Amino acid sequence: MAHERDDLQEPAWLRWTLILSAVLVMALLVVMPLLMVLGAAFAKGVGVWFAALKEPDAVAALKLTLFTAAIVIPLNAVFGVFTAWAVTRFEFTGKRVLLALIDLPFAVSPVVAGLCLVLLFGSHGWFAELLAQYDIKILFARPGIVLATLFITFPFVVRELIPLMQQQGADEELAARSLGAGAWTMFRRVTLPNIKWGLLYGVLLCGARAMGEFGAVSVVSGHIRGLTNTLPLHIEILYNEFDSTAAFAAASLLAGLALVTLVIKFWLEARHGDALAQSHRRH
Repeated sequence: MAHERDDLQEPAWLRWTLILSAVLVMALLVVMPLLMVLGAAFAKGVGVWFAALKEPDAVAALKLTLFTAAIVIPLNAVFGVFTAWAVTRFEFTGKRVLLALIDLPFAVSPVVAGLCLVLLFGSHGWFAELLAQYDIKILFARPGIVLATLFITFPFVVRELIPLMQQQGADEELAARSLGAGAWTMFRRVTLPNIKWGLLYGVLLCGARAMGEFGAVSVVSGHIRGLTNTLPLHIEILYNEFDSTAAFAAASLLAGLALVTLVIKFWLEARHGDALAQSHRRH
């Protein structure tokens, strides 16, 4: 058997060529730009970097970015679980259409998504009269930014959960129901523990995209400094004003948030692997 496995392996030169090619591409496209951003951010010292981040506009942009993520992540988690549960546990008319709509934010440009919100909530949009009647402002305000980010990030949780729940099946849930468990008890005791790692991973990806979203938010925000600029928009404004030091300082902060996300991702993958190994040992 060992000899058969050796015969099925690729030649050593091909394996190393592919590995080195992958490492080289990642170094050129990911690692090097990141190091250059960090180098430019700290080129004039930590004091200058910290002063750029203490600017009122930078603080406001960071707060708005975190505020948006704090709303978008829980909503997408709840909607993602319910949608994945509906798709994997029930058969209904229009199921294929729903799956196609779930993937729509992946296929549509974020700028187009922002323009759709303008057509809906703009001064000449479909809901313009209703919004004016109740003095509700969507565009060029926080609600528009939240809606744009929700649209872009909605598929991440759903697309992590659907394959997982399809693979697991509904046997354990049916067993719980047959033993007298209610719907909420079944979800809390059976469904949620089985999907928790996939849910956490989807939430992590959703949060990373929410903090870094640019296109759709740029269309609906109005670029009002200190009010409707998220961190990516703030970086663009600083760079266009040739304030490269402050721009790279803000970019390093956004990159730092991405690195934190990456560390959490590795931790989740490790924990998920350990959980799967323990499950296999029990069975």
